[in-house]
Amino acid sequence: MAADLRQSRWMIGLSVAVGRFVEALFWAILRVAGVITVAVVAVAAAALLAWIVARKLWARQRRKRGS
Repeated sequence: MAADLRQSRWMIGLSVAVGRFVEALFWAILRVAGVITVAVVAVAAAALLAWIVARKLWARQRRKRGS
């Protein structure tokens, strides 16, 4: 009986440890995915801003040459 109780406590402890590991892994994956998403959005926003500025500069140069 005592051996069964010890084994069941060990199994519960193992189950809790595995559950905590899986939860930590889940949150780590979400954190990495979030960082990657923010980085991609930031790069896209910077590229869009650079494109808009470049277009305005090119348009200004064309106007100066034309007049």
